Amino acid sequence: MGPREREERKGMYMYLVAFYFPCFSCRWNEAFQKEVLSSRLETTQMLSRAIAKAPQPPQVWVLVTGVAYYQPSLTAEYDEDSPGGDFDFFSNLVTKWEAAARLPGDSTRQVVVRSGVVLGRGGGAIGHMLLPFRLGLGGPIGSGHQFFPWIHIRDLAGILAHALEASHVQGVLNGVAPASSTTNAEFARALGAALGRPAFIPLPSTVVQAVFGRERAVMLLEGQKVVPRRTLAAGYQYSFPELGAALKEVVS
Repeated sequence: MGPREREERKGMYMYLVAFYFPCFSCRWNEAFQKEVLSSRLETTQMLSRAIAKAPQPPQVWVLVTGVAYYQPSLTAEYDEDSPGGDFDFFSNLVTKWEAAARLPGDSTRQVVVRSGVVLGRGGGAIGHMLLPFRLGLGGPIGSGHQFFPWIHIRDLAGILAHALEASHVQGVLNGVAPASSTTNAEFARALGAALGRPAFIPLPSTVVQAVFGRERAVMLLEGQKVVPRRTLAAGYQYSFPELGAALKEVVS
């Protein structure tokens, strides 16, 4: 491959990165990390203090965090009782976030929903992916072997409603679809199929790391196999348990 072809390919990869992950374009420095922490922690602490001091506290307090709590792995499987939260910026963020929401006593029922990638119309992850996939430029990120914990937005809303309404639900629920073995490559193929387009152009890990740096690249190149064991045991019934049907609804 000559210099010109290499530059053209690099340009195509940068084009894909810009469409896939525009939110990653912010400057990832210490000040921004502090802003991320304060936006989650300070607001949550303020609310939890207000609840704790309220003469008539609410019956239930539901917090939505993320599956970044669990350490990425190609082999491990995580449920709501699995350890995590102490290996990188994002896992520590979730740990501190959940700690900030914890209330003393038991006058208010407390639920934490750790969400996967939310699939819905008009925005979010899918909103950034649609154009390159419709152009036939979609494909797996890195090896594609990393797990891709996802949930349809209707099910995330459904889990939140179930947590609010069902008095027996408390503690941590994993807000992911039951199809926990979905890999990034399988997700790319399913999205391509839903759009009737090929999805075989990979986004190399070297490009992702070069553009974002190691700390942010880990969110894209590594994943977790997360199962909603307690969510199912709590009686929630999924509207979109399978990826194909979820994506068809989102892109229709």
